[in-house]
Amino acid sequence: MKITKRAVASVTIIVIIISLILGLVFGIKVTHIYGQIVNMLRKSFGLIFSIYIFFLGLVIFLENKNPAKTISWLLVLALIPGLGFILYLFLGQNIRKKYKFKKKKYNDFKHLEEIVDIEKEYLKQSRPFSDSESNVKNRLINLLLRNSESPFTVNNKCKVLTNGNNTFDAIIKELKSAKHHIHMEYYIIKDDDIGNRIRKILIDKAKKGVEVRVIYDSVGCWKLSRRYIKTLKNAGVEIHSFLPVFLPVLSRELNYRNHRKILIVDGRTGFLGGLNIGDEYLGRDKKIGFWRDTHLKIEGEGTYFLQNIFLKDWEFVSKKYVSGREYYPELGYYGEELIQLTYSGPDSHWQSIMQAYFTMISNAEKKIWITTPYLVPGSSITTALISAALSGVDVRIIIPSKPDHLLVHWASMGNVEELLKAGVKVYKYENGFIHSKVLLVDEVAASVGSANLDIRSLEINFEVNSFIYDNEIINKLERDFKNDIKNSTKIKLEEYEQRSVFCKFKESIGRVFSPLL
Repeated sequence: MKITKRAVASVTIIVIIISLILGLVFGIKVTHIYGQIVNMLRKSFGLIFSIYIFFLGLVIFLENKNPAKTISWLLVLALIPGLGFILYLFLGQNIRKKYKFKKKKYNDFKHLEEIVDIEKEYLKQSRPFSDSESNVKNRLINLLLRNSESPFTVNNKCKVLTNGNNTFDAIIKELKSAKHHIHMEYYIIKDDDIGNRIRKILIDKAKKGVEVRVIYDSVGCWKLSRRYIKTLKNAGVEIHSFLPVFLPVLSRELNYRNHRKILIVDGRTGFLGGLNIGDEYLGRDKKIGFWRDTHLKIEGEGTYFLQNIFLKDWEFVSKKYVSGREYYPELGYYGEELIQLTYSGPDSHWQSIMQAYFTMISNAEKKIWITTPYLVPGSSITTALISAALSGVDVRIIIPSKPDHLLVHWASMGNVEELLKAGVKVYKYENGFIHSKVLLVDEVAASVGSANLDIRSLEINFEVNSFIYDNEIINKLERDFKNDIKNSTKIKLEEYEQRSVFCKFKESIGRVFSPLL
């Protein structure tokens, strides 16, 4: 691993800060070299550090728009000022966000902008979805046109891919058929069986002259071997990490993770959804067992916007501008399936996916069915779910029974009781681990994508979701949801209220720290 001067300087600063805090705040003696310095600065540093903590707390109070996150950070600073100070320096700062991502805008393909303008005017004049049964659809389409410039496309053919075998079979088939380019963007890529099968295809295609570009998240792929990356580069594959970090546990870039799962082949076919690249997504992890997930294959115009997202991410990580009609080829007739694709992240002015979820939930009249691995939705979505249930809407949520991340699982379970009291039906999936991110409303709108129903996905991470208005696709997703219910246990409020004090304690810990996760 190449160690840069910046990395050495960062580690040196960390060591000095820790040494000074231990020596000055807690009175612990450090090495003989620092002894005299510590003794001279002990009195003045204590006062300076206290003043700094006060102003840091003031900055947190003024900066964060999320009250829960503000309170959590202030509690951390108050209870563990030394450690809390370091944690906030590396994990909590949002001040640089707007500067770091200010040039990362989604205006690459001008044709998309023209489509958006035309569609906005069309909606003003014709109101094509104004019938009473399509209120959710009408509001959602208008919202996504405005908060993320996401055009609605009709010339599409979509297929719901249920679980890993179906997803990877479809992905591998498309990769092998690539003629011009392959664009991949994943949060996690594993150096295992399925990861190496895909690696070999990418190498083969690159050697044959196909343009292959890969983006991987540096934290999600922290364990990805250098050999894996090197063999791809040697074959001609262009590959870059997203916001590379030296110490993933101690980095302010840890907050801004690329959680997207995107694959585009020849500008005609695209994939997105919940599955990363790894054997566990095929149910091969003995601890997790069967892995239940949902992915989506899109053929047609919807792929244009997916391509647009990838190419701007590519420009951000590689500093290379890629454009041309060959990445947005002319398309024949694929079908008449109405979909929209949208993104969210620290570079977005609006939290577009969170707003879309809120709009779907708050405008539902009959039912809201949700599948999510993590249930930490934040106050606005929680209020919308509770209000819907109290007003008589059939609200059902499926979450995992077994955790893959303990603290997030505790936080999820800590939100269950309030929802149950409002009449929300919550189910624990028992047949392995469920990782699908699906939202279904009134049989007229659905969402499939990478965003979980948690604060990190909705407010911090880079995510991508599809919003679907086709009855056939929605019916398929509803059938999958009903099958998942059969493999789940309904949580009963009376029994849940009798859980142990230790369970309640764990949930409280999870809820306190959930805004920081």
